Amino acid sequence: MDLAGSLELLWGDRPGPRRGPKPALSHELIAQTGIGIADAEGLAAVSMQRVAAELGFTKMSLYRYVPGKAELVALMADLAMGTPPTDLRDGDWHDGLRAWTLALLPGFLRHPWVPEATTGPRVVGPNELAWMEAALAVLDGTGLGGSERMDVLAVLAGHVRSIAQQATAGSDPGAQFGAMLFEVVRERGDRYPAVQAALTESMAEGGEDEAFDFGLDLILAGLRTRIASHTPDKPRYP
Repeated sequence: MDLAGSLELLWGDRPGPRRGPKPALSHELIAQTGIGIADAEGLAAVSMQRVAAELGFTKMSLYRYVPGKAELVALMADLAMGTPPTDLRDGDWHDGLRAWTLALLPGFLRHPWVPEATTGPRVVGPNELAWMEAALAVLDGTGLGGSERMDVLAVLAGHVRSIAQQATAGSDPGAQFGAMLFEVVRERGDRYPAVQAALTESMAEGGEDEAFDFGLDLILAGLRTRIASHTPDKPRYP
């Protein structure tokens, strides 16, 4: 990936072709076309050639706007993430972070390739940075240090990523996995009694997959304890 080119592209500093008639393409149109392909067929199906063909242009024409696939995917991911809610600081930090996490999940579910596209070293675009800003601003005044605030963001985003990636496996991946696991353990309960007991109770209770809410509640409960016990001169991890 061209770092300088990606920065210009993502942050609007890279103008389209200036000479001649008005450009027929735009960065947003190109990115939206790539998003449509990725949503339908996965990120691997996206290529400069494919996007150009969908738009009715040559691949070389596309290079006048986007340097290559890596930059295209970065542009797609940032556009797909959208913008965060603007009212997160109306309540306390707990309500704000919960609302932030709930708002982040749907975009990842609509675009299941986004977790892959936003993993690892990369240039961060304005929408992704806006999501980070929104969550970190909610933590102002909690007494947490900068590293701790960044860790909170990483844990919450990681929870969303995990649930979104599991959801791509099927309409109800938790229930499907539980049913298959129960079949495996049913005849082997003497070897795995704790697993069998938990599965049996879960099936009797309806076997509903509540991992997202359950995990989010645990994260926020732990964070509340951490904030309550925080003092400036206390070690970061007691």
